[in-house]
Amino acid sequence: MRLSSLLALFRPALPLILGLSLGCSLSLLMVSWSQGDADEPCGEEMRIGGLFPGSQRGNPKGSNGAEAGNEDFQPRIVPYHKDPNKPHKKVLRTRYIHTELGIRERLLVGILTSRATLNTLAVAVNRTVAHHFHRTFFFTGLRSPKLPHGMAVVAHGDDRPVWLMYETVRHLHQHFGADYDWFYLAQDDTYTQAERLNELVGHLSAGQDLYMGRAEEFIGGEERARYCHGGYGYLLSRSVLSRLQPHLDTCRNDILSVRPDEWLGRCIIDYLGLSCVEVHQEMQYRYFELGKNADPEREESPEFKNAFTVHPVSEPGLMYRLHKRFSQIELDMTYLQIQQLQVQINNLSELTPEGKAGATWPIGINPPFKPKTRFEVINWDYFTEEHIYSCIDGSPKCELQGADRADVSAVLETAVEQLNERYQPLVRFRKHRLLNGYRRFDPTRGMEYTLDLALEAFTQKGHSQVIAKRVELLRPLSSIEIIPMPYVTEATRVQVILPVTAREQDYVSNFLDMYVMNALDTHDNVLLTFLFIYDPFDAQRVSQADIFAGIKSMIGEVEKRYADVKIPWISVKTEVPSQVKLMDIISKKHPVDTLFFLASVWTEVNADFLNRCRMNAISNWQVFFPIHFQEYSPAIVYRDQQPSSASSFAADSLKDGRFDRHVFEEACFYNADYMAARTKMAADILDNDEMLESMDVYEIFVRYSSLHVFRAVEPALVQKYVRRVCNPRFSEDIYHRCVLSNLEGLASRSHLAMALFEQEQANST
Repeated sequence: MRLSSLLALFRPALPLILGLSLGCSLSLLMVSWSQGDADEPCGEEMRIGGLFPGSQRGNPKGSNGAEAGNEDFQPRIVPYHKDPNKPHKKVLRTRYIHTELGIRERLLVGILTSRATLNTLAVAVNRTVAHHFHRTFFFTGLRSPKLPHGMAVVAHGDDRPVWLMYETVRHLHQHFGADYDWFYLAQDDTYTQAERLNELVGHLSAGQDLYMGRAEEFIGGEERARYCHGGYGYLLSRSVLSRLQPHLDTCRNDILSVRPDEWLGRCIIDYLGLSCVEVHQEMQYRYFELGKNADPEREESPEFKNAFTVHPVSEPGLMYRLHKRFSQIELDMTYLQIQQLQVQINNLSELTPEGKAGATWPIGINPPFKPKTRFEVINWDYFTEEHIYSCIDGSPKCELQGADRADVSAVLETAVEQLNERYQPLVRFRKHRLLNGYRRFDPTRGMEYTLDLALEAFTQKGHSQVIAKRVELLRPLSSIEIIPMPYVTEATRVQVILPVTAREQDYVSNFLDMYVMNALDTHDNVLLTFLFIYDPFDAQRVSQADIFAGIKSMIGEVEKRYADVKIPWISVKTEVPSQVKLMDIISKKHPVDTLFFLASVWTEVNADFLNRCRMNAISNWQVFFPIHFQEYSPAIVYRDQQPSSASSFAADSLKDGRFDRHVFEEACFYNADYMAARTKMAADILDNDEMLESMDVYEIFVRYSSLHVFRAVEPALVQKYVRRVCNPRFSEDIYHRCVLSNLEGLASRSHLAMALFEQEQANST
C-alpha cells in the first residue's frame, strides 16, 4: 500500500503546491492542538502592517478624548411624508448607486513635487505606488516643458512652497471634497507603502476630525501642539478639509513660515484646535527615517519592516530599491500568514465530523471535483518532455511547444527544487528524465499534475543512484482580477439583423411569432431588418417567382397589425453568403452608433437576452458573442414519449440539450467597432478577395480589433433542434465547426447509448 505524504509549499516564482508520494509518512503540517494565553502579546513580526501599537496605549502623542462621545453612532430614521397638495414629480435616479447612497471613495493621494523633480522622483512615485491608490495627483508650481506620460499633474503657477500647499489644499476641497473620505499628502521624496496605508484608512472612522502623521514640534515653540512632518506624509479627514476651507485665505495672509507642512499645521491648530497625532483608535502611524547611504536590502529593524512611509529618498533608483524590498517583505508576510492559516485549518479539522480526513490537500484550497456520473469525469492529459497526447485539433499526439512546453519545464524544475529543499543536505536530487506526466484542469481549484520522475540521488558521501519517485503538484487558481467596465444602459435601441436564405425560410414564421410576442407586444426598443439572400438563379426569376414572397407577406401582416411598426428588408445576390460581406452591406445603411444583434432564423428573441446584449456590448470596449443553448433531437431524446410543453424559457428546458460552442452566428456589437475592424482589415484583402469568404465576424474582431471579445453561455438564448446545412464553399474551419455542431447536437452520450441499446434489443428479437 502506498502512503501519501502531502506537503503544501508556496514559491514566489511559480505558484505550485507540491505533494510527495513517498514510502514513508512525512507530515510536516501535523501540528498538535495548542491553546495560548489570550493576553499573550503578538510579536512585531507577526503584526500585519503594524497597525495596532499594543503597548503604546495612552501615548501622549495620541489623540485626546474628544472623540469619546462619537464612539456610539445612533441611526436617525427620516420618515417619508407625501404632500397631497403638491403634484407628483417623476423621481430621477442617479446613474450609480453609491451616488444615491452617499458612498464616497476612501482615499485620494496628493504628491507635492516641483519642476526639477517632476520627471525623476515624481515618476518613480507614480511607477511604484500610484497604481495601488484609487486616484493620485501630482501638484507642482510650474509645469515642466515635457510632462510624464500617464500622470495626473496639476500646476498652480507658483513655485513658492507655502503657496503650493495653499493651492493644493484649496484644489482638493473644491474638486474632490465631496467624493473622498480621506486625503493623503506627501512629498515626492517619500516612499509610501500603499497596501499598509490603505489598510490603515480602512480601519479609521470617516466622520471624525483627524490630522495624522509624524508629530513634530514647532521651531522655537514651547507649546504642546504639534504639526505633521511633510516628509513622512500625513492624513487629513474630509471633515478637517471642509472646516479648514474658510480659513485658508486668512492663514495665507497671517501665518509666516518657510515650511509648507509647518504652515498647514499652524493653520489647523489655530483655527480648528486640532494637533497632529501618531496614534488614533489604537492604530499607529508608523514611519522610518532613512539614513544617508543606507541600503534597503540590509535594513532588518522592526521599525523599517513595519513602516508606512520612508523618508528621505534622494534619487529614483533608491525609490525602486525600497519598493522591491517592501514588496518582498509583504510577500514573505503573506506566505507566513498562509502557513499559519493552514496550521489553524489543520487543527480545527479535528473538531469536524470527518476529523483529520476532512482537511483536504492542499489545505485552504477547494477539494478536487467529484463527478456524479461517469460522463462528468475530468480526463487526464498524458505528456512527456517532448510531446503531449491530447491536441487541440483532435490529433492523438503533437509536439510540446509554446506555453505548454514552458508549463511542463516549469513544473519539472519546481518539483526537483522542492525535493532538494526538503531533503538537503542528506540527499541531493538531479532530474534524470521524466518517465510519465499527467495533468488535468479542475475548474474548482486549478491545474493538477502527477509526475513520475527518474531522479539521480547524491548522498553526502558522494554515492549516487537513480531512483523513481512520484510527485503531485497543483497550480491553484488565484489572482482574480476585476476589470473596470464603462457605464452602459438597458435603454439602448437594438437593431436586429436577420439573414435568410432559401433553405432557411421555413423557420422564419416561428422567428416572427417570437419577435412579435417578446418585442412588439412589450414595446421593447428593438428594430428588425431582414436580409434576403438570393443565389444567381433565383435572382433572375424574382419578377416571375419570388422565393421570399411568403415571408414578405408575413411581414406585411405584422405591419398591418402594428401601424407604427416598419420592418424593412434588403435583397442581396451572392453565391457564398459570407457573414462579412453581408455585414458590409448592412453597416453602410446604419449610423455608426447602431447596436447590432446579428441573429439567425432559429433564434428566439426575448427581453432577457436583449438586455444582456445591451449590457455586454460596449462601444469602443467590448463585443459580445453569446453561446446559445441547443436542444437535442426530440426523436432520440424522447423517442416514444411526448416532450414537455413547457416554454423554451423555463428552467427545465436547459436539461435536454447543450451550449453549442461551435456556432458563432449570433453576435452583439456596435457599428463603429465593426467599421474600425474592417478598416484595419482592408490592407490584407487587397491581394486576396477570397479572404472575405473564409472569415466570419467573430474572426474579424479577434484578428483586427483590440476590443474585448466576450464569449459566454447565454441561457436565455434557446434554439430548437435543427440539422443545419453546411455550405462547403465556406472556409474549412467554418465548415468543420458546422459539421461538429450537427454531430454533437444530435443527443447526449447517454441518450445515444440508450437508443443503440434499444435498437440492438429490437434486432435481436
